[in-house]
Amino acid sequence: MQTLDYSLIGLYLVGLLILGFVRRLRRESTTVELIVGGRMITLPAFVATLVSTWYGGILGVGEYSYLYGLSNWLVFGVPYYLAAFLFALFLAEKARRSEVLTIPERLAQVYDNKTAVLGSVIIFLMTVPAAYVLMLGVLCEAFFGWPFWISVTAGTLFSIVYVFLGGFRAVVRTDLFQFALMFAGFAVLLVFLIVTYGGVDFITANVPSTHLTWHGGNSGWYIATWYVIALATLIEPAFYQRCYAARDARTARRGIFAAIGCWAVFDCMTTSCGLYARAILPGLSDPVASYPALSLAVLPTGVLGLFALALLATVMSTVDSYSFLAASTFGQDICGRLRKLNHRQVALYTRLGLFVSAGLAVAFAVFFRSAVDIWHAFGSIGTPALLVPVFFAFVGRWRLKTSHAFIMIMVSGLASGVWYLSKYTGSTGNFYLGLQPIFPGLVVSLSLFLALARKKQGKLPDL
Repeated sequence: MQTLDYSLIGLYLVGLLILGFVRRLRRESTTVELIVGGRMITLPAFVATLVSTWYGGILGVGEYSYLYGLSNWLVFGVPYYLAAFLFALFLAEKARRSEVLTIPERLAQVYDNKTAVLGSVIIFLMTVPAAYVLMLGVLCEAFFGWPFWISVTAGTLFSIVYVFLGGFRAVVRTDLFQFALMFAGFAVLLVFLIVTYGGVDFITANVPSTHLTWHGGNSGWYIATWYVIALATLIEPAFYQRCYAARDARTARRGIFAAIGCWAVFDCMTTSCGLYARAILPGLSDPVASYPALSLAVLPTGVLGLFALALLATVMSTVDSYSFLAASTFGQDICGRLRKLNHRQVALYTRLGLFVSAGLAVAFAVFFRSAVDIWHAFGSIGTPALLVPVFFAFVGRWRLKTSHAFIMIMVSGLASGVWYLSKYTGSTGNFYLGLQPIFPGLVVSLSLFLALARKKQGKLPDL
């Protein structure tokens, strides 16, 4: 990294602050303006903010591509395209027409306040941006040479400073900027690698043969687990928040379809760059850092700075979005349901929630030190707890009694949580019976729904 590279990063950070501060929230701003930007998000803004937010796990993608090759596309690509397609097909327009602000608000409409609070706690923990804070720390460590804990803390605090003053609209404005940078940076890197090292023949000759198979050396059960984890998209707060914020229901649905195309293009670039990293740097000790290590090894001054911006933009767009999601869940859905708050108090507790979520994110990042492990842990427990009750809160006439919905969320989440802990409490170091923890929770949840749900007449509330 040379002066020119650091100058580009400095200009980027200044640009973020300007975009974030250009329109601050006023004291009289409503909760709708704070959390969903007044429901005025246009199609281009919808696509840019959803694409950049949902792809923040860029170093996790680099880690998996480096270790397992093309199967990255079948693990972190295809299952999520399918899940996003299902969301667009069944949930996007219904979510927008519901006129609520958050998922727990919908749970309160269909079930009760107790169920909404329990759902809020799970959603809060799932949206704490630990995996993305970890990646931000790795990037700052690689590019600036800072100690890891300083990198994590400084990167996290900078990513939330403009959200603190600007709310959801600040997130959207900065996401538009970061969307352009992430695509430009990876396109430049891939073209540079192809021109310098060659194409398919170079990759084939320099990566393990398993890297060019569909499974990458992993079992079919392991890959199938990620297809189930991808169903978390159906309860993904970032999707719902963007739909709630869209100008209309049609914008929400069309925006998700367009976003799937953008993710497919970006996945082609990131998987290819991961294969080049394995081919050029076969002995890398920390696969999480494969992209920054590759760029530092091969890119010239200036181009290196541009790619560093792409990595930072991809991760920071997700850190600020998920920090705000966690914060709004904390302010609106946890504190706001435990106490009756006006819109100014909701804004105050939401801003407090930014620092609470940031602190937890740093703690989880230091504990796990693997983005993939963080996704696996929280996805395996949160998804079975919320998938069924949230999905049927928007779709169909089969409904649970309020007490049954609370029990389903609690029991299915505990089942997966206990199963997850079996890996650490047993003597084998594996999950009990070799079964991934997401499956017991889903079996419990679906069984309870089939046993307890009853068909109701009429439409769901506000749809």
